[in-house]
Amino acid sequence: MKKVILFFLIIVFIFMLVYCNSKKSDNNNYSNPTNQQESKINLNNSNEVVKSVKAIINGKEYIINLEDNETAIKFVSLLPQELNMSELNGNEKYIYLDTTLPTNSLRPKRINAGDVMLYGDNCLVIFYKSFDTSYSYTKIGHIDNLPDLGNGSITIKFEK
Repeated sequence: MKKVILFFLIIVFIFMLVYCNSKKSDNNNYSNPTNQQESKINLNNSNEVVKSVKAIINGKEYIINLEDNETAIKFVSLLPQELNMSELNGNEKYIYLDTTLPTNSLRPKRINAGDVMLYGDNCLVIFYKSFDTSYSYTKIGHIDNLPDLGNGSITIKFEK
């Protein structure tokens, strides 16, 4: 009888060790927020690291500071591209891409001028005015100091 109890206690002890070790390794993946902030977009498993791309609008070059997500990685893999973006609502330019991108859409509540977002899985949007919203988007990046892009369509060239 003592052997059965001892055997049972040993089995319980082994399960506890395995469980605690698996939890410890899971926590290690998230324990250093600095590593998450310093993460970079790595394309095609190469040494090429991309944290920003260029957007050339009306002959002026702007930098899109990229989010660290799958959507931004896929977007960068499509570059370079020159896109004719249409006007919508007096606050954004948009185009439906031929390619779908991965999504992780959220409701940001507020859009800021310069936000580069994905609506659905293939609608690239650049917002040039700030406003409140109830729509969901996946953020690709942000352009600092983006001016009012005015009415009508514009052509934007995106480059790595």
